[in-house]
Amino acid sequence: MTPVVQPVLPQQEVDVAVFGGGVAGTMAAVSAARAGCSVAIVERYGFFGGNATAGAVAQFNSWQTANGRAVVAGLASEVVDRLRHFGGAGAHEVFVMSTGHRMDRVPYSPELLKLVLDDMIVGCGATPMLHTSLIDVVAVGDRVTQLELLTRGGRRLLRPRVLIDASGDVEALRLAGASFLELEPGEALQPATMMFRFGPIDFDVLDAVGRAELEELAFRGHASGALARRALHHARDPQSQDAWFNIGRLPIDATDPHALSMAEIEGRKQAWRAARFLAAEVPGCAAGRLRAFGTQVGVRETRRVHGDHVLTAQELVSCHRFEDAIAAGAYPIDIHPAQGGGLDFRGLGPDDAYQIPLRSLLPLNLGNALVVGRGISATHEALAAIRVMTISMAVGQAAGLAASLAARVGGAVRRIDVQGLRLMLQGQGALLG
Repeated sequence: MTPVVQPVLPQQEVDVAVFGGGVAGTMAAVSAARAGCSVAIVERYGFFGGNATAGAVAQFNSWQTANGRAVVAGLASEVVDRLRHFGGAGAHEVFVMSTGHRMDRVPYSPELLKLVLDDMIVGCGATPMLHTSLIDVVAVGDRVTQLELLTRGGRRLLRPRVLIDASGDVEALRLAGASFLELEPGEALQPATMMFRFGPIDFDVLDAVGRAELEELAFRGHASGALARRALHHARDPQSQDAWFNIGRLPIDATDPHALSMAEIEGRKQAWRAARFLAAEVPGCAAGRLRAFGTQVGVRETRRVHGDHVLTAQELVSCHRFEDAIAAGAYPIDIHPAQGGGLDFRGLGPDDAYQIPLRSLLPLNLGNALVVGRGISATHEALAAIRVMTISMAVGQAAGLAASLAARVGGAVRRIDVQGLRLMLQGQGALLG
């Protein structure tokens, strides 16, 4: 019998491998590369941005406390500045959602954000690996030593000194043997949403509608089955008379491939029903039509790593101070229930901002890995606040810089000078709360 000869796969060694090219992963890659590391960033789509582009969320929320004190800047601010160069970002604004909740945001164009992230990755010298999927991960002891990837040119190996998992579902760390947090009794994964683009809209008319009338329209739309939840929340496209609407509700575990497939299908149906309701019932929307769907449903929650520290909702609302804080935020606890049309929204005090510690980025049993994005070590309730993209960009910047420091000490993420890291972040314009 002729033995099977395993092919020798192409290999690449890097200081830092970033798995997942959403905004958290992209900022991590840029941060590490600008610090002098060799970086490869792996992304399944042909563009970067994740929920910000493929999910078409179309607004960066929560840059400041309720009274206007800035809590996020650094690379996140650079992204907005670059978007404005392309004409792809609106003004920072404070507004009241159709659900009655106060928020601040920068609306942006998901398509033009792709250009911005391309420029940042290429400009920093990181190696983009688009159209690339993960097959397997090898960990020896507490070290991730190898990622096996499937590219358009076949299988290849990536050998990092440090791994940053920014995939949302934390798939690389799952394959590496990381531990994960479970939902508590009575908790359920937050549902996904299919964003959709609708227009043209007469915004002078729509913006003049009172909050009480919008709330009544949303209630009526949900009661009739036209709206999946009681909301008419939207973000205006900066370059047109269209808006992206965030009014769907898809209660799934997005790590279940069949459930995710059916959610994509149901999400498009929800968008179609909602668009018909907008045109028929909502002032300023009569001439509008469904223009586009997000490339994918926007996923709020799947896996959460069990890290050196599990960030809690109590720590957020009490504004607990951490010696290893590497990012800050002021977005409220915002839980979309799996069932029903409502929202569990718990605001903070007028000048309250919380901190995110480095330890929540460190998986318990792995020594050369970090996690960013919605998979960091936090309770279900805490994640409902820190999952938003603005905060994720701040955390990504910190993780990339931390990885660059770890790469200098053999990849050991727990051996870095944390106070030195904090000073470096502040020198780069990051805010630590």
